[in-house]
Amino acid sequence: MKFGLTYDLRDDYRKLGYSDEETAEFDKEDTIFAIESAVKEAGFKTERIGNIFALVDFLSAGKTADIVFNIAEGMHGAGREAQIPALLDAYRLDYVFSDTVILALTLHKALTKKVIRDSRIPTADFFCVYDITDLENIDLKYPLFAKPVAEGTGKGIGSASFIEDKEQLEAAVEFLLEKFNQPVLVEEYLPGREFTVGITGTGKNAEVIGGMEILFEQGVEESYSYENKANYQSNIKYSLIKGPIEQKVYSLALDAWRVLECRDGGRIDIRCDASGRPNFIEVNPLAGLNPDDSDLPIICRMNGISYNELISKIINSALSRKVNK
Repeated sequence: MKFGLTYDLRDDYRKLGYSDEETAEFDKEDTIFAIESAVKEAGFKTERIGNIFALVDFLSAGKTADIVFNIAEGMHGAGREAQIPALLDAYRLDYVFSDTVILALTLHKALTKKVIRDSRIPTADFFCVYDITDLENIDLKYPLFAKPVAEGTGKGIGSASFIEDKEQLEAAVEFLLEKFNQPVLVEEYLPGREFTVGITGTGKNAEVIGGMEILFEQGVEESYSYENKANYQSNIKYSLIKGPIEQKVYSLALDAWRVLECRDGGRIDIRCDASGRPNFIEVNPLAGLNPDDSDLPIICRMNGISYNELISKIINSALSRKVNK
């Protein structure tokens, strides 16, 4: 069986003039090499395809694969993470990770939170700002927290994201609307502990493989921002989740994963409110897979799961759909 590999290589986009922040979600060569090696270790052949443009050429040339290991994030459009899965669906090719509908939904944080809220899973009250005039309709309790509605890797999150009054709200939202050219998610701020939980599998077969608490070093701004993620070795300290909170966090994460119908592997981010109750923040159904620096492999490492074991779990989940067709 042959796996095709689809991905966005960061260096390819840098050569086109995109900035480090714009390409923050894209992958380095060592990530592609690690995935390729793990897939081969699991007993399968591989063929590197690359980004969506390379996939178009691949398919147009009449080439194919038995299944595609897709980690491409996409560059443009509200449904950019869903573009390669949509193309693969059109060619009736199986692929790893969540499908077109789920990737389009979960990239939009506000729409995702609506599904979560309607499923009665705790999440902070929120409002989605599409235009600066929408601020007139916000009815939330300060302090607030603002971030772009469809970015990852902490992009758009910084000191200005924490908002204590109307003046700060207007300034933060205006900046984010202009810089990212997309709606802004404004939420009631959750002041408690922060966690990220790794999950593999799909539906009733999904399972928590571990989680970690995100702790900030002394003097570091307490937000899981782009800057803090990029400098996690000096700014962040990760700790295993311990005590009574562990099962509450894991239960919420698994409920959210299943409600959102995510597949194969990824992460759920959680933060506690003032009462210590875990709340859903967001989901990452295309979690980073750099063996050294990405959160999901770090979670696995802290919980005694090797990188190759993680990739094997993801593959087996995807292959179970192929077998059960």
